[in-house]
Amino acid sequence: MTNTAAAAASTALDVTLEATDPTAVAAAYEAAFGLGDQLSFAPVSAPSEGFRGFIMSLVVAQPGNADSLIAGALQHGFTVIKPAKKSFWGYGGVIQGPDGTIWKVTTSEKKDTAPVTRDVDSVVLLLGVEDVKASKQFYVARGLTVSKSFGGKYAEFDLPDSPIKLALYPRKAAAKEAGVPVTGSGSHGLVVTGPLGAFADPDGFAWAAA
Repeated sequence: MTNTAAAAASTALDVTLEATDPTAVAAAYEAAFGLGDQLSFAPVSAPSEGFRGFIMSLVVAQPGNADSLIAGALQHGFTVIKPAKKSFWGYGGVIQGPDGTIWKVTTSEKKDTAPVTRDVDSVVLLLGVEDVKASKQFYVARGLTVSKSFGGKYAEFDLPDSPIKLALYPRKAAAKEAGVPVTGSGSHGLVVTGPLGAFADPDGFAWAAA
């Protein structure tokens, strides 16, 4: 089966995060976010230092939902990097999981319009890359379809049956968004499982075959 045919058959992605204690970290994430089997956890395969080059984003319906998720996460080993606040684009904050993964909890709304819940509308894996255009073309060549693109600033792929969406952002901009220094080395601490096969992309992000 070609890469294009494989992508057409299924676009579901699974994200595996590496942790020193995968069982404990999995329990913390389930208590914090309740994402079930959308996330997997594995032992650390190689050391890493500094910014690991990606952000996981939880998109919610309103500010109260973001606050509720962040507050719950802080009770299970997460720490605050950027406190939640209003911005030009909406409302959100940045926290870090006990495994080191950076999470942005965000909404495009600035006011609550319904009872507060802990519902997550979508999960996005944002890869910080050196060249968005080149990385976008790399993934297109492997069978993905672009759903949104803003030149070298942002790209998002069409994954209609995936619980986790995939997007590209300049690494420097991703670090700024996360509120951390851009420097980092070693393992990304991340493996993406999906229909594209096993490979490493131009920025060293590892993929495994579904």
